[in-house]
Amino acid sequence: MSLVSFVKISRNRTASIEDAIRESLDLIKYRFKDEIRRVVIKPNLCYYWDYSTGHTTDPQFIVALASLIRKIISSKVEISIVESDASAMKCKYAFRMLGYEDMAEASDVRLVNLSDDLYETKNITIGKQTFTIRVPQTIQNADLRINVPKIKYAMKKIELTCALKNIFGCNPYPKKFRYHSFLGEAIVAVNKAMKFDLCIVDGNIVSGIQARRMGLIMASEDPVAIDVAAAQVAGINPRTISYIQLASQEGLGRTSFIPRGASPDEFKNAYPKKNVRKKLMGKAYNLALTLGLTQKLGFE
Repeated sequence: MSLVSFVKISRNRTASIEDAIRESLDLIKYRFKDEIRRVVIKPNLCYYWDYSTGHTTDPQFIVALASLIRKIISSKVEISIVESDASAMKCKYAFRMLGYEDMAEASDVRLVNLSDDLYETKNITIGKQTFTIRVPQTIQNADLRINVPKIKYAMKKIELTCALKNIFGCNPYPKKFRYHSFLGEAIVAVNKAMKFDLCIVDGNIVSGIQARRMGLIMASEDPVAIDVAAAQVAGINPRTISYIQLASQEGLGRTSFIPRGASPDEFKNAYPKKNVRKKLMGKAYNLALTLGLTQKLGFE
């Protein structure tokens, strides 16, 4: 089984976040290699939502991570923060609006729009679908690739956004809506084409049914295991999330994990979950609608 750490941030300060990241890595026995010179960090910059909504990675979290990397490895490490254009988001605006331009200048890190990067292609077959994936040069040339996702509810087809889904954003092809009819397979294909070395979840603020400060950091070298753990925190049965199961079948990780650090239950109890009664009423309404019984059962 894979190790997944759970750490509580003591205070909402960059130094506290850095200490918590270090602790999360120690708990999974992770060690940075001395020969690392180029690091890629992939935050979650979904649309133009500010980090306070819980939808996007806090730039101060990246500041803390970059500081820790340079303290442990070398002050000369080149760090690139990467994201790509999407159907409804342009990187150049997201970097500016979400505080990443100011952060990059202050922390001496590069901002890279993967949609403008040179790339090579890989053909990846998942199930009955074959994908031609563009692998950006910045990701190919990195000595260390770090995934910094958020835990979020997602569309019904995939249910959860965390480590695996965040790497789907590395696909430089901007019109990502074209993958939505087979999104689970596409998520797994991109993760196979661009394997990341380490995942560190920014769960300081989460965005369940509402935004809430939870002060959580999770870390693992296994993206499948950390997604299983994230699903449990969010109150979702990971066995119902088909792309997580598919990723395990494709050799991207394990669906079982050993927790280290704080109790996962502490964060599971605090996560702002969907209202169970509303979920059940919605399912009952859909069933009644299908059977033509909405008036008889009092829905109308």
